[in-house]
Amino acid sequence: MSETGVERVDEESLTPVLALRRAVFVEEQGVPEDRERDGRDDEAVHFLARVDGDPVGTARLRRAGGATGKVERVAVLPAHRGDGWGRRLMTAVEDEARRRGLDRLRLHAQTSVEGFYRALDYETTSDVFEEAGIPHVEMEKRLD
Repeated sequence: MSETGVERVDEESLTPVLALRRAVFVEEQGVPEDRERDGRDDEAVHFLARVDGDPVGTARLRRAGGATGKVERVAVLPAHRGDGWGRRLMTAVEDEARRRGLDRLRLHAQTSVEGFYRALDYETTSDVFEEAGIPHVEMEKRLD
């Protein structure tokens, strides 16, 4: 593994993933811990972004049914936002989805980052709804 980049992590190596998610979702955004830890980590492929060996971002991908995948728990530490880590994580997720034969990805985006996903060719497919006390929209992307 390179010192800087995005890697897939197996279920036995989730400690830095869970710590990063806790820092962003629970501590920064106030998401209840039981909502963040939803019991579905064992169904997912996890990704971890590192800079100089230190975790800076994470995401997970689950099969949502048929050839559709669900992107979840995308998080980048505040000090590394705007440095392209979200885009790198999403590229890794999309590449893995294609390898698994998925042709569509769906996600629930916080409305504050809807533009980020739109720039990656995701389309908004719902009205605004609340999830864990935060406004979200559902978005989708067809994979080529």
